[in-house]
Amino acid sequence: MSTLSLRGIHKSFSGNQILKGISLDAGENEFIALVGPSGCGKSTLLRILAGLESADGGEIIVGERDLSPVPAADRNIAMVFQSYALYPHLTAAQNIAVPLVMRNLTRTQRLPLIGPLMPGQRKAIANIRRDVREMAVSLKIDHLMDRKPGQMSGGQRQRVALGRAMVRRPAVFLMDEPLSNLDANLRVHARGEIVDLHRRAGVPTIYVTHDQAEALSMADRVAVMIGGALRQLASPQVIYDDPAHVEVAKFIGQPRINLFASQVGPDAIVAIGDNRLRLAETMAPGAPVTIGIRPEFVTVNRSGQHGLPARLDRVEFLGSEIILYCRLDAIGETVIAKLSPSEGSGLAAGMPVRLEFAADRLFVFAEDGRRLPSLPVGADIALEKAHG
Repeated sequence: MSTLSLRGIHKSFSGNQILKGISLDAGENEFIALVGPSGCGKSTLLRILAGLESADGGEIIVGERDLSPVPAADRNIAMVFQSYALYPHLTAAQNIAVPLVMRNLTRTQRLPLIGPLMPGQRKAIANIRRDVREMAVSLKIDHLMDRKPGQMSGGQRQRVALGRAMVRRPAVFLMDEPLSNLDANLRVHARGEIVDLHRRAGVPTIYVTHDQAEALSMADRVAVMIGGALRQLASPQVIYDDPAHVEVAKFIGQPRINLFASQVGPDAIVAIGDNRLRLAETMAPGAPVTIGIRPEFVTVNRSGQHGLPARLDRVEFLGSEIILYCRLDAIGETVIAKLSPSEGSGLAAGMPVRLEFAADRLFVFAEDGRRLPSLPVGADIALEKAHG
């Protein structure tokens, strides 16, 4: 069993700082998904871990060993690339066997004519074939062993690439968007297979993806990178329900979170519609803040005077849910609401509606993007009495 620790990883290209002191720890058998927008440094960090790029500063600790100065071939870290990187002239069995051949056979033993004459070569080849066969059976691709990559589907090539990475029993497993070339249905199926393979491998896994659904559904913890910095590392539920930074809230969630520019009032009160929130820290009146709420916590009031007046611009029916795009009368901003089909029944574009927000689900972010703890006015008083 091994653990992985990154400590202060920095990297710049041509004076542009790509990674700004990335630090994280992955425990034994932990699956961490690394997500963020294109260009945030996800793949660069993975390549530094694998030894394909060198860091400008920082340490990579696997177990108790610092791998920072160690060449890629000696790190015992396996990586699956987005393109799978299979050798087109080799069969599936030969592709899976490549890391074992390179590790277990000497250069002389690998020679086609002289190799079989060298002591121990035949036994080593037999062991390699056994390990390849066992891996193929576990991945349910044993019937593909004689095929070359051009004769296989995308899903089959993906399994061969996974088998090649896992057969060497690495100390750390890295994946760089391995499902991006698969169609939607196969991607959903492959998620479960990769999680199962990770559990069998029993080593730390770092999985890079731009697909938040993959990250939230597969990972033990999610690391959100924005602009070369690690903004938050937490469980999928915490990342979604309790974002530490406005950029995390904006990136995670589909449809996107609703954000409104506001400012702090007297007594550290922030208001939106009928909701009033009291900030846990004192801020000067007039200080700019951003209020956020996820679409599933926006409700539509079809009658009465409560809520913000709006006009329904567009309705999207998605089977199990309905997405509403509403334009606020007062400021002209669009608010997204997510309803069940029964809640959205009868709603149509052009209708006037009133929008209400769940007060206990509102987020407040400071001007620098950090999350500001807050409570709905009334709830904070009740909490003070309970602790009084």
